[in-house]
Amino acid sequence: MAEVELPDPHELAEKRDQAFSRRVALLTAVYAVVLAIAGLGGKYAMKEMLLAQQQSSDQWAFYQAKVVREHLNRANKILVETQLAEPTGVRGAERTKLETLAKRFGDEEQRMVADKKDIEKAARKLEHERDIFRARDPYFDYAEVMLQIAIVCASVAILSVSRPMVAVSGALAILGALLTVNGFTLFVKIPFLQPH
Repeated sequence: MAEVELPDPHELAEKRDQAFSRRVALLTAVYAVVLAIAGLGGKYAMKEMLLAQQQSSDQWAFYQAKVVREHLNRANKILVETQLAEPTGVRGAERTKLETLAKRFGDEEQRMVADKKDIEKAARKLEHERDIFRARDPYFDYAEVMLQIAIVCASVAILSVSRPMVAVSGALAILGALLTVNGFTLFVKIPFLQPH
């Protein structure tokens, strides 16, 4: 009868553990890629939020400047109209000059009113953009946390050859990936992650 050589059980266990470690290490690399994407999304959201806030503030400052010029033109128009309405009255070329000046002040006042409306619309649009990026940022922050914990759990799983720990890391990574996707899309609004 031919002799059959059976594999060494220790060798089989070692190969199984190495294969497990390689698969979990590969999974950890995928987690790291998603973590990098979440980090990039969070930095982009924060940068765009701050930029939109700055631009909005600039627009509101410009709006205030238009308000000041509107009031100055209105005050100058009233002053000139008061001079024109005096009982002693201004006559001739001087009167024509003052009437032209009053009309110019009135036209400038109206132009400032019209300009303010456009500036206000631009400022509100920028505020809306700021609010969208502000709403996105927490999703990326929590995604990063979940993915970092998933990476740690996967590392522990490799060291301890623990399949339950791989499952925990997988669940955390899926949650982190979903939060990352939601950070880009805002498909689902989670109440406690919404800015107040």
